[in-house]
Amino acid sequence: MWTEASALKGARWRKSSRTNGGNDAQCVEMAHVEMGTAVRDSKAPAGPALVFPPRAFMAFIAEVASGSVDGR
Repeated sequence: MWTEASALKGARWRKSSRTNGGNDAQCVEMAHVEMGTAVRDSKAPAGPALVFPPRAFMAFIAEVASGSVDGR
């Protein structure tokens, strides 16, 4: 599901430790929320956020780790 990130009051957003930093860094941020895990674009913090139920997020992370969504 998606929602406006600003609607997720109290969410503690964090970036990956692999983010290069700086204001020009293109990355996503995530936060654990009541419904699961929310993901948003760091350059649009008040914009839309995707909210994954716990099992869906774990499946997504497993796919990313396997390299199958690498796009190459």
